[in-house]
Amino acid sequence: MTEISYLLYLAITIAITVWVARTLSKNGEVFLVQCFGHDEVLARSTNHLLVVGFYLVNIGFITLTLSIGAEPTTMPEAIRFLSGKVGSAVLVLGGMHFFNMAAISHFGRKVNGWLDDRQAAVPAS
Repeated sequence: MTEISYLLYLAITIAITVWVARTLSKNGEVFLVQCFGHDEVLARSTNHLLVVGFYLVNIGFITLTLSIGAEPTTMPEAIRFLSGKVGSAVLVLGGMHFFNMAAISHFGRKVNGWLDDRQAAVPAS
């Protein structure tokens, strides 16, 4: 029961992590392009870096929490184990999403300001 619960936990949470990362990457690029003054190269690069960091933090959390808590030996314990662990992982994924959005919003405005300053400094031809 324990091994099956661990394998299910890893399969479910890693699948959710990959799905969320792909969804955020695909749909977030438009937002990043806007935040970074329509600089698509900078937006794509930043998007890729965010996805890598997202994977590192979330897969690290998933594997770290694998060893926390009592091992399930019965079916009800396995269900509680999976719901608790998967629920925690989903909350961390949501937290990471909101953290990333706040950081992008904050730093995107800064970068946009820098780009505006750079464009203002270039004389018109």
